[in-house]
Amino acid sequence: MEKIVQTAGRDALGTFAPDFAHFNDDVLFGENWNNTDIDRKTRCIITVVALMSSGITDSSLTYHLENAKAHGVTRAEIAAIVTHAAFYVGWPKAWAVFRLAKEVWKDDEP
Repeated sequence: MEKIVQTAGRDALGTFAPDFAHFNDDVLFGENWNNTDIDRKTRCIITVVALMSSGITDSSLTYHLENAKAHGVTRAEIAAIVTHAAFYVGWPKAWAVFRLAKEVWKDDEP
């Protein structure tokens, strides 16, 4: 499996918040995302659901939806995942995620 290397923290906050940048790039993505105890597809699904449950529907969710697609989550799977999670985290949150997911999987629609 290709190692994930992240520089977004340093690129955006390296001089302003170097500790946060370190934790983002080296710990969250460097260590956590490269841990092989959970496969990447599952990790992507967990991340999307965690962001959905928190009501995060900004560019970070779009990034993680794109990442999920890149790691094999299909259009049918993301639809089922968001629908299932909606019953536990909230219907309006599902609507917000579907708005973004439709854009990410637009080329996969029948």
